[in-house]
Amino acid sequence: AVAATLASCSSTQIATNRVASASATIVSSSGDERGSADLWQDRDNVVHVDVQVTGMPPGSHGIHFHAVGVCEGTGSSAFASAGAHYNPLGRQHGLDNSAGPHAGDAPNFTVAADGTGRVTFTTDRISLTDGSTSLFDSDGSAIVIHAAADDQISQPAGNAGARIACGVVRRSP
Repeated sequence: AVAATLASCSSTQIATNRVASASATIVSSSGDERGSADLWQDRDNVVHVDVQVTGMPPGSHGIHFHAVGVCEGTGSSAFASAGAHYNPLGRQHGLDNSAGPHAGDAPNFTVAADGTGRVTFTTDRISLTDGSTSLFDSDGSAIVIHAAADDQISQPAGNAGARIACGVVRRSP
């Protein structure tokens, strides 16, 4: 009973701590749904990100927020419409770069042999509310999964390879 009460309090505390939320449906370049991203911002301006995917190539993959909320294109130009990494403050690329990172940089994640993967992380470099780092600027933002791992330092995008999945980030009601 105590564990159930504590879990209930924790869930209630998380729900009341949310000031904004968003989501994205992640699709492959052929338009097949591959997963979802759920985002929420707490009262301390930290954004919590939970991405789950299926039907993806196994291995380590880079994932980033990109500057434009459009997921179009095929072949070698798949998702080029999403633009560069989201970087409103003009920093260099990479979580391991002393002159970085971009606001849109995120940790790599691994897709298992069965094609499923999940990554959860937090960041204070983006915002779901109004301001200079809001993902909801005039042209929106997208979340993009790359074919390879991000080396977290190379310019301009970490040598993460082709864009293999994308989702437009949309405000939740």
